[in-house]
Amino acid sequence: MEKFRLGRTGMMVTRLGFGGIPIQRDTEEEAISVVRRCLDLGINYIDTANGYTTSEERIGKAVKGRRDQVFIATKSSGRTREDVEKHLALSLQRLQTDYIDLYQFHGVNNTKHLDAILAPGELLSVVEQAKKAGKVRHIGITSHQMDMAKKAVATDLFETIMFPINFITSEPADDLLPLARSHDVGFIAMKPLAGGMLDNATIAFKWLFQFPDMLPIPGIEKVHEIEEIVEILEGPRAMTGAEEAEMARLRKELGHRFCHRCDYCQPCTMEIPISTVLTSASFAKRMPPERFFGDMVGKAMEAAANCADCGECETRCPYELPIRQLLNEQVDWFQKLRREYEARTAAQ
Repeated sequence: MEKFRLGRTGMMVTRLGFGGIPIQRDTEEEAISVVRRCLDLGINYIDTANGYTTSEERIGKAVKGRRDQVFIATKSSGRTREDVEKHLALSLQRLQTDYIDLYQFHGVNNTKHLDAILAPGELLSVVEQAKKAGKVRHIGITSHQMDMAKKAVATDLFETIMFPINFITSEPADDLLPLARSHDVGFIAMKPLAGGMLDNATIAFKWLFQFPDMLPIPGIEKVHEIEEIVEILEGPRAMTGAEEAEMARLRKELGHRFCHRCDYCQPCTMEIPISTVLTSASFAKRMPPERFFGDMVGKAMEAAANCADCGECETRCPYELPIRQLLNEQVDWFQKLRREYEARTAAQ
């Protein structure tokens, strides 16, 4: 499989990586089979995180005996030295490895979090010490917020940036990607299918594969999913006229309903995590139901149900989304989905 240099990490990664969130939904046997199929197809980059419940452990079992064939990237969303130290130790144990190729600070979406990472003797220093000890080889950062991503790249302290990009959320291609290139920071593309909103993988990945130095990491749950994307990668990448027209149609259709998770709508007077609510469908497709209906999304939906209908969020949204309408729709959808889930589990 075609490879490229991932910024100044120097890692020669395949044009396609593996995102390890959805294998939480599989049985352990299924998850291991999916990861091993990726390796058999030639994929050499696997992404996971401390917070992805069983993902790290399953990946560790899947790559056992083949560790030298793969770059493993994981993450910590810890906000204290102690948390990052604990997460790193746990990741090494779960992944059954003595080193992690790329260790990333996870979900850095505000100045407070970035400042905590960069403060002298704090979070970044923990990972830098681990790097000196050989437990970590490269250090990266992930974000959903453009200003934070740019600021992180400009520090020259991180070797990679992971950020959402797809043909709906295409702005980073014109802004963040050139900045990353100028700092020799590797660009990792999350949300290639817009968190599950795009079901036309051919168009989505043909658009992404036009960038030769970008690493898409689609979340994969089933073997056939990764096989389909590899087929797209290895086939003709130029879009047909019909595909261009369909892409334009989807942009128009979804552009007025798609939350980009920029969080410019915040703060909410009712403390509603707006972007979490508006993107909850993507969590439903990737997370185990007990986690989805629990603290992760359940509490966000409870807050959304108490929306004061003030409309302040809509005045701040750069995409002019009808946020109040979308919140109501998501709450209704979530409640219906939860009732169906509870009925199924009660019948078992």
